[in-house]
Amino acid sequence: MPENPEIIQLMQQWANDILVWIGFGTIVGLLAKALMPGRDPGGALATLAMGVGGTVIGCGLVSYFVKGERVTPISPLGFVVAIGGSFVILFFYRLLAGKFAIEGDRRQVRIRAPHNTRRRNVELVQYED
Repeated sequence: MPENPEIIQLMQQWANDILVWIGFGTIVGLLAKALMPGRDPGGALATLAMGVGGTVIGCGLVSYFVKGERVTPISPLGFVVAIGGSFVILFFYRLLAGKFAIEGDRRQVRIRAPHNTRRRNVELVQYED
């Protein structure tokens, strides 16, 4: 363990920053999934990665285009751009998972069997050409 107080303070600052980004990324990822309509693929780890990635993308773009201003994820501007970045990541995540686009020419029509079929859930699939 280093005895230099500057190194200890630097390590504490890094640990604090990492925990803030993880906590903030989780909140932003959950909020982006809640605000964007539709079913979402992925679980808790995907939500965390999407939130942290959206925060990095959003805050990084604002810092790049607005010279001289450092955007932190806790600021109101950082919160807005983090949600925007998470929307972009969630959109592409859904697009790659096939939730928006269905490939092929055939449409799938689901037909339920009549109700008098003895407590079996029968689901027929018919393809239209």
